Amino acid sequence: MSDFARELARTTIGSAKVELPPSEFESEQAERTYIKQRLAGAFRVFGHLGYDEGVAGHISVRDPGRPDHFWVNPVAVHFSLIKASDLVLVNHQGQIVEGDQLVNTAAFAIHSRLHAARADINAVAHAHSPYGRAFSALGKLLDPISQDACMFYENHALYNDFNGVVDETAEGDAIARALGDKPAAILQNHGLLTTGSSVDIACGLFMAMESACRSQLLAEAAGTTRLINHEVALKTRNYNATDLVKWANFQPSYQLMLQKDDSFLS
Repeated sequence: MSDFARELARTTIGSAKVELPPSEFESEQAERTYIKQRLAGAFRVFGHLGYDEGVAGHISVRDPGRPDHFWVNPVAVHFSLIKASDLVLVNHQGQIVEGDQLVNTAAFAIHSRLHAARADINAVAHAHSPYGRAFSALGKLLDPISQDACMFYENHALYNDFNGVVDETAEGDAIARALGDKPAAILQNHGLLTTGSSVDIACGLFMAMESACRSQLLAEAAGTTRLINHEVALKTRNYNATDLVKWANFQPSYQLMLQKDDSFLS
């Protein structure tokens, strides 16, 4: 029984018809196909939610057979149009190994350094989403103002040294240092960044973080927020910041994309 299945059994009531991620694959190529399809689906989800912004934004996933290579979106292709076959394989030296389209310079500068710095990170999501970008201008961390926001309590970082458009790996290294061992970061005056051991987890976390930014902006505009106390915030985080919750947070949107148009699988 996989760790996901055990956690699902522990945290749900009754029988749940949920398609769990495979615990093993028949071949390396089968695993590669699976993660590329999840990545392409993630872009469709981000496009559906309005996280696209011109040529900005990128999600990456480490190649299963080449740990110093990652798959990422081609630049200037709308998230809602991306297919698995459109994805580009890049190595940590910035060379395009597979694919015939260009890659955003910032995607390489940020993602290559995060993948190199953290062996536990297989996927990285970054976008200039509306509420994340607005909240990042405040130069502060999220507060524990709700059950959902507690997911990020003492569990995300702030990179507060904006130096313009990221075009050098040194900036990616600085972001990696600011992230430390945390799963997510607010990039001041820039946007949000989340990570995970899979595309589903990184993107489920991004969606939750964008929602938390929206809630805090709304609450602070309405009045003075009342914070959840430290002990309760930690208790809540221990429940809702698990990989299972992050993964599960992504599943309904992925299922919706499959129902709407599954052309991203090709």
